[in-house]
Amino acid sequence: MRYRGYDIYEEGNGVRVEGIRDFDPVHIFECGQCFRWYREPDGSYTGVVRGKVANVLFRSGILKLDNVTAEDFKQIWFDYFDLGRDYSLIKKAVTTDGIMEKAVEFGSGIRILRQEPWETLISFILSANNRIPRIMKIISEISRLFGTELEYAGKSYYSFPDARTLAACSLEQISECRAGYRCGYIHETAAAVAESGFDTDRLAGMQTADARKELMKYKGVGGKVADCVLLYSGTRYDVFPVDVWVKRVMEELYFGRVASFPEIHRFAGEKFGQYAGFAQQYLFYYAREHKIGI
Repeated sequence: MRYRGYDIYEEGNGVRVEGIRDFDPVHIFECGQCFRWYREPDGSYTGVVRGKVANVLFRSGILKLDNVTAEDFKQIWFDYFDLGRDYSLIKKAVTTDGIMEKAVEFGSGIRILRQEPWETLISFILSANNRIPRIMKIISEISRLFGTELEYAGKSYYSFPDARTLAACSLEQISECRAGYRCGYIHETAAAVAESGFDTDRLAGMQTADARKELMKYKGVGGKVADCVLLYSGTRYDVFPVDVWVKRVMEELYFGRVASFPEIHRFAGEKFGQYAGFAQQYLFYYAREHKIGI
């Protein structure tokens, strides 16, 4: 079957997709944008997306998705992996200097995932002042305690609970996920979203500054978390998430001095424009793996 430029073949319990470029699961799943994927001994990754478990293996230009049908690929995975976007054009647009040339080359297989917005909101509320292994553990616990069990390859996985499910829980119940003070943020945010919904289409129609302010109404959402939610839900790509560590990276790579958060945002906006989010991801992965700003 041919679908939007890709050849898709159903094989056993999954699909094989040919014609994919600019794709590396290591770069995608380990660049800090997601927390539900786990590397297997054979180099593949298993994760849960929108209530579906899948195993992802990419070798020699061929993407193999196990526990996935051709219809699943069209309905979920094509958009999730942002396969409708030509990343060669993105790379060309953000390669504005020698630093970005190195960063893009190093993370050449990065794609920004279009993640489920509600799960992304909670995930990045949990990410503030937290390390990735701990974030992954907390999200796993939330899913185990309140999500739906899913079986794959003899193991149990769990979907991420929706806002109504978490809103119906007491703070004491949510505290079982051991997220500390963030449990209160989860509890309040779930209640707010359960009541009013979470409309990313409306956010996408706003000016970026207004969309950021709208997200910051939720408990536990500051500017950096808001930018992450906008970027990793596929809502806005002109944001450049900056925390204390990214600030140090930018100071070391570009400023050569102490710079303020607003100064860094202005610099990124002027330098990368509508592609700022992509540039941040390439820089983040390159700097982290090379221990820049540490």
